[in-house]
Amino acid sequence: MTAPPDDCLARNEWICGAYLSSRREILWDAALQHLQLTALAVLIGLALAVPLALAARRRRWAAGPVLGLTTILYTIPSLAMFSLLLPVYGLSAGLVVTGLVLYSLTLLVRNILAGLRAVPEETRQAARGMGYGPMRLLLAVELPLALPAAMAGLRIATVSAVSLVTVGAIVGYGGLGNLIYSGMNTYFKAQVLTASVLCVVIAVAADLLLLGAQRLLTPWTRRQA
Repeated sequence: MTAPPDDCLARNEWICGAYLSSRREILWDAALQHLQLTALAVLIGLALAVPLALAARRRRWAAGPVLGLTTILYTIPSLAMFSLLLPVYGLSAGLVVTGLVLYSLTLLVRNILAGLRAVPEETRQAARGMGYGPMRLLLAVELPLALPAAMAGLRIATVSAVSLVTVGAIVGYGGLGNLIYSGMNTYFKAQVLTASVLCVVIAVAADLLLLGAQRLLTPWTRRQA
């Protein structure tokens, strides 16, 4: 019988320090791409969701179509979504970002709209009585009071985006998903486990960061608690 190799890479173990040290740059590049795709998709989604939620709030007839369309988009499987977008964007990062933006709209629009609808009408009336115009009312009263619900949606959308980025590996833009996909094809245990754990770490870190931002931006909720 031959003795087992001393190198954990040669033994193809799940936990392997040699993998971390020898693939540090590869892991860093994949994690950076993962963060970039996630951040860009969530920011674009937020920029689109706010006006959509405002339109649905101010025009009751628009609420049904807006919520219905975003819900339909969310029900499309990720592989089908990317396939539908492929003729427009080709095999590019834009394909992945656009798909993530469309998925994020459901969570963001619904939560922002719920926050706006939860603002007490007497609060609006009091602000109008103090001379607040529509824009000042929105910026100084409605959006701050809607912030807790909006941040809850943003946290869920961000964590979901971190997960869905990995599907972008099918077009070569999946961040850590690229390593997971190639590792599963070759049964490279250390690569699959390390990339998967990093995805979880990114999701948890992003959620905690947004939770901290929410607490800073809504100090009145801490006092109520």
